[in-house]
Amino acid sequence: MIPTLLLLGLMALIAPTMCSSCYGDISTLQVPTISCTPVRAPDCGYTIVRRIAEADIVRLRKYEIPIKRVARRLCLDPALIAGIISQESRAGLLLDNGWDQGRHRYGLMQLGGQQQHLYGLWDSEEHINQGSTVLVLAINDVRARHPTWTWDRQLRGGICTYRARMGNLQVYDEDPCDRDNYYADSVIRRAQYFKRHGF
Repeated sequence: MIPTLLLLGLMALIAPTMCSSCYGDISTLQVPTISCTPVRAPDCGYTIVRRIAEADIVRLRKYEIPIKRVARRLCLDPALIAGIISQESRAGLLLDNGWDQGRHRYGLMQLGGQQQHLYGLWDSEEHINQGSTVLVLAINDVRARHPTWTWDRQLRGGICTYRARMGNLQVYDEDPCDRDNYYADSVIRRAQYFKRHGF
C-alpha cells in the first residue's frame, strides 16, 4: 500500500497541474453527442444524463467533503470522482446494503471481486479513496502505454480502463475505449455538471 501511495505522490508532483487536477481540466473536455441505440434508449442522450446528474447531486452532497479530501490527496478532480460514483451506483441509489444486484461489486464506486481487500464501508472515505486510487492507476497505466496521446485521450482511456477493471475484463494495449465510448462520455458529462455545481 505504501509504495503505491508514494508512487502516486511522486506522479502528482511531476505531472503537469491544470486547475486542481494532475490529469487535466474536465470542464474543457469536448464530449461528442451520446448516441442512443434501442438498448440504451432509456438512459442515453445529453438531456437524460443531465437529469440523472441533477437527481444524483442531492445524494452526492452527503459525500462532498470526503470526495474533496480524497481528490486533494490524489491530485484528481473531485468532479471526476463524483462522475464515477454517479455512473456506477447513482450515488448509492442502485445499491442494496452496498452491493449491486448480483452482489459482485461493492460500494459507491462499485469495486469488483478482483479487489483483494475492500477497505471501509460501502459509502466511506476509505472506499472512495480505494476506488479513486484504482482510477489514478488506470489513468497512469494508459499514460505509460500511450505517452504520445493527448491528455484528454489518456484521461478517457483511464476512465475506460477503470470500468474494465471493475468488471474484471482484460485491458489490451489498444485504446481501451475502442469498443465503447459511452461509459467515458457519460462519466465526463456528469463530472462537468458536478463541477459547475461546486465539486
